[in-house]
Amino acid sequence: MEFVGLKAQQSAIKHELDRRIAIVLEHGQFIMGPEVYELEEKLASFVGAKFCITVSSGTDALLISLMALGVGLGDEVVTTPFTFASSAEVIALLGAKPVFVDINPTTYNIDVSQIEVAITPRTKAIIPVSLFGQPADMDAINELAKRFGKIPVIEDAAQSFGALYKGKRSCNLSTLGCTSFFPSKPLGCYGDGGAIFTNDANLAQACCEIRVHGQSKRYFHSRIGVGGRMDTLQCAVVLAKLDRFEWEIEQRQIIGARYTDLISNAFKMPNDSRVTTPSISIGNSSVFGQYTIQVENREVLVKALNESSIPTAIHYPIPLHLQPAFFEYNSVKIKLPMSEYVSKRVLSLPMHAYLTPTNQQRVVETIATVNK
Repeated sequence: MEFVGLKAQQSAIKHELDRRIAIVLEHGQFIMGPEVYELEEKLASFVGAKFCITVSSGTDALLISLMALGVGLGDEVVTTPFTFASSAEVIALLGAKPVFVDINPTTYNIDVSQIEVAITPRTKAIIPVSLFGQPADMDAINELAKRFGKIPVIEDAAQSFGALYKGKRSCNLSTLGCTSFFPSKPLGCYGDGGAIFTNDANLAQACCEIRVHGQSKRYFHSRIGVGGRMDTLQCAVVLAKLDRFEWEIEQRQIIGARYTDLISNAFKMPNDSRVTTPSISIGNSSVFGQYTIQVENREVLVKALNESSIPTAIHYPIPLHLQPAFFEYNSVKIKLPMSEYVSKRVLSLPMHAYLTPTNQQRVVETIATVNK
C-alpha cells in the first residue's frame, strides 16, 4: 500500500507526462522556459489571484515572500509551532524572531484568539499554516492584522493547495499565499518546487526579482535575492498533473469522508476518545494533504499497521518551540499545551486520490483490532 500514491498517479497521466517532458527536452530551455510562464498563468487562474510566481520550493516561497516584505534583523513574525520547520526556519534565516502561538486542537491550525497577545510593535508579518489540507481562519486573521496596522499575512498553504475557504481558493486569502509542489503534496512535481500568489503588483515584482538573484533585468541587481527559480522540467510535470487535479481533489475528499465514516462506525463516534478523526470547519473544504487522526496508543498502533504493510507518518512529533534549533527564540520556556498534547497523539494514514475502499477498510480494521 502506498502512502501518497505516486505510482498510481503516474500511470494515469503517463501519456501527458511523457509528452510534456519530451517538449522540454526538445527545446532545451531548462531554466525559465515557456512552461514556467504557462504554469504561472494557469495556477493564477485556478487560484483566482492576479499574480503567480513559481519558485524552487515551498520553503523558498516563504523566504522570498518575507524578503519582499522587507522582514529582517530584529523583526518578529507570528506563526504556529505545530508545522514543519520551514514555516519558522525562514523567519530565523532573515534574522527575525519566530513568535509561536498555540493551535486549535480540532483543526490543528493557529488559534486566532491567541494571536493578539503575541503582536508587538516589532511584528512585521503573520504566517498561519493551513495544515493537513484545510485553510486557517483567514478572515479573522486578516481582520486582526488590519486592526494592528495592516500587518501583512502570508498563508503557508503547502498542504492545502486546492482547498476552499468561504468559496475562495487557498493561496488567495491574504497578502501573499505560498504553496509547495514537493512530490507528496496534493499537487506535486518530481523534485522540489513551489509558488507564491498575490494580488499586489509591487510584491509580485519584488518576488520575481528576488527569485533571480534580485535582477530587474539581466545583470542589473536592484535588490538582494536568491537562486529561487523553479526548473522548467518540474513545471512541465505540474502542468501534466493540472488537468486532472480537480478530479483528484474530489477523490481525496471522498476518501477522507470514507475514512471518517469507517472509523466512526468502528468506534461508535463521537463518544469514543480512543480515535479522533479530522474536523473540517464550516465554510471550509479540505484537500486532505494528510488524513491525520489522534490516538491514545500511537506506538502500539504504528507497530501493528507497519506489520500489516500499512505505511504511516507522524506530522509532527515535536512542536517547533521544543526543537533545539528554536530554543533561543523560546528563552522564557513558553508552554503551548495544545501543540504539545496533539504532537503525542497524531498519526497520519495513507491518503491519495487513488486509494481504494478495500485498502481503507484494511487500515481501519487494523486500527479497530488494536483498540478493541
